[in-house]
Amino acid sequence: MLFICYPKCSTCQKARKWLDANGLEYEERDIKEQNPTAAELALWLETCGAPVKRFVNTSGLLYRSMNLKEKLPTMADEDVVKLLATDGMLVKRPLLVGDGFVLVGFKEAEWKEKLGV
Repeated sequence: MLFICYPKCSTCQKARKWLDANGLEYEERDIKEQNPTAAELALWLETCGAPVKRFVNTSGLLYRSMNLKEKLPTMADEDVVKLLATDGMLVKRPLLVGDGFVLVGFKEAEWKEKLGV
């Protein structure tokens, strides 16, 4: 599995501890240093079936400074994906990408169910 996170994020730290406590193996990737590409995001969107807005980090400083609350509702999904690919800090985290699934954000019950823990 691929665990995409921002190491300083408290939710990402909680998710990492949960993965470790449950003995799950994963490869970790820093979303700030290696942001997801538009192709990766498009694939993950298709895999999880969630709306593109689910991948947007709405609590980040960049989101606010770019006034995305006003802009996103009128943007095409393809344009949102391209925007997210420009900076990993715009992407909701953590992301857990596995064989046939993508989990966006850390919701322990959802992760337990998906991973069979």
